[in-house]
Amino acid sequence: MGDMRKDYVLEREVIVHPTAKKNTNTKKNTNTKKCPYCPGNESMTNQSLISLVAKDGMLQRLQDGEDDLVKGWCVRVFESKEPTVSISTENTYSDRPLYSEPAYGYHYIVVASPKHKDTVATIDVEQWSNVLVVVQDRLRWLYTQKGVAYVSIFINHGKESGSNVEHSHINMVSFSNLPPRIDEEAESSHKIFNEKGVCPMCQIVNTEAAGPRQILQSEGFIAFCPWAPSYPFEFWICPKKHNTSFSKITQKEINDLSLILRATLGGLTNEIKDLSFNLAFHLSPEKKNSRQIHWHIEVYPLTGYWSGLERGFGVFLNTISPENAAQALGAACRKELANLVGIE
Repeated sequence: MGDMRKDYVLEREVIVHPTAKKNTNTKKNTNTKKCPYCPGNESMTNQSLISLVAKDGMLQRLQDGEDDLVKGWCVRVFESKEPTVSISTENTYSDRPLYSEPAYGYHYIVVASPKHKDTVATIDVEQWSNVLVVVQDRLRWLYTQKGVAYVSIFINHGKESGSNVEHSHINMVSFSNLPPRIDEEAESSHKIFNEKGVCPMCQIVNTEAAGPRQILQSEGFIAFCPWAPSYPFEFWICPKKHNTSFSKITQKEINDLSLILRATLGGLTNEIKDLSFNLAFHLSPEKKNSRQIHWHIEVYPLTGYWSGLERGFGVFLNTISPENAAQALGAACRKELANLVGIE
């Protein structure tokens, strides 16, 4: 089990996990025989907790047995064999200046497609909906577990994203405390709401809906490049109406979100070839907490390297304005959306 350590002074957190692997191999692995997430290789992972199988026009939720691994799945969920956090309690606590606590939590992998070459930018809209339904299901379950204060949901796509498995998948990692970034966002949102009586993200949506940074809109969601992005071509996807709980959105909303996710990620990867990116769900803590945030998704394209300015001081230098980025992405995403709607 890893240690959750804090900086000497700041609330910056680091998980020290000597056995965990990060991707340092730039050579693309296309050998499906060695991919643990490909069909036929189910024994290379932990047993599935959910295996979504399409049968007779219906989706069945099955799970692996000791000697009976589910075949023919379209989405598969299992505990990571190299978890970032663990529910074991072997480690001890220590106080500052050498603060440490056990990195307690659950780490699940959601395989987004049985096809090795599929990515989150190429799977079809229906498959995205299947994936989101499973993620929502696991999210609800995790929040019933003791010691779960927050569940992070993120995607690492491409060789520079930090993933050590090429096959398209989603990580779900729970924490016993709010991650610093979410804690800061929740605190700032709560402060603005108390001062102005309005949700700051609702203000942002109203501002960006008809502005130069808008990329794409669906019935219930808007995609836009933020006013002060940390990354070139960074964009966010946000519910148009005030909503603090992803776990409670309806099937119709999931289908709508799937469409805009597929169109924007497809447009992004068509606009910038061989791109690596990270995607993170910014969600409210589901357990009772007055500091709720208007949930949304943030996408961070990795188009270059950080300099000392970013790493040393947290001041980000962006080489393209969000207005110009939105113009380029908007055209690519609208084209992708037209193709998707035409196919369907």
